Amino acid sequence: MIRPWVLISGASSGFGEASARLLAEEGWNLLLTSRRHARLNAVAEVCRASGAEVHVASWDIRNRKETQEGVHALMTEADIHQNRTGLTLTALVNNAGLAVGKGPFDAGLDEDWDRMIDTNVKGLLFLARACVPFMTSGSRMVNMGSIAGKQVYTGGNVYCASKHAVDALSQAMRIDLVDRGIGVSQICPGAAETEFSTVRFKGDQAAADEVYRGFDPLLAQDIAEAVSFVLSRPPHVCINDMIIMPAAQASAHHLHKKDS
Repeated sequence: MIRPWVLISGASSGFGEASARLLAEEGWNLLLTSRRHARLNAVAEVCRASGAEVHVASWDIRNRKETQEGVHALMTEADIHQNRTGLTLTALVNNAGLAVGKGPFDAGLDEDWDRMIDTNVKGLLFLARACVPFMTSGSRMVNMGSIAGKQVYTGGNVYCASKHAVDALSQAMRIDLVDRGIGVSQICPGAAETEFSTVRFKGDQAAADEVYRGFDPLLAQDIAEAVSFVLSRPPHVCINDMIIMPAAQASAHHLHKKDS
């Protein structure tokens, strides 16, 4: 049996790493990308141990030219070519994204805004556009959204705006690709304990730990299982949108935290 190919961005940690590990176990071959090459290689070795063929490439997804060239290099490694019957890119997990800083918008830093918008919006667009020519009818795209793309919360302003853009783009991509038979799904996690808050608070581990104190947050594995579910649906089914939150979270604004 020929193993299908999936490309996963942001695959060196968090949701991307967990998705790569799980999909490798479930019979997928992997094309993995992130900025951190050493960590990406470590993930690849684990996935190869599960029987997957794995190719990796590192670049900054905010760079349009690097993204285009990186995708073409990975496709060449996998012997996937544009507009050819046979081997295709079966799935794209458009996962790379981040939050940087939290506070009133008028106290925001330009470099933080640029990093979020360029990664979460333009990076998602650059990668999707580069991958679509290698996808055919039956292929699927999974965009990683957020509860922040559904509800704005205090201090989230630009991050929330970037994830609202992911929500809108996922809807628009679904319309643009439906006649080509390419399904587009969005998965929107709530509070999940990954490197997300460590990055947001720029390495302040105490501040990051405080975010998850008093309740059981989602884990990366929870979202990986959602990715697997979306990709495993029969051809006539597309999961358009999925919101997943920990049991202690009722909305972006409401968390039930127990006293520690």
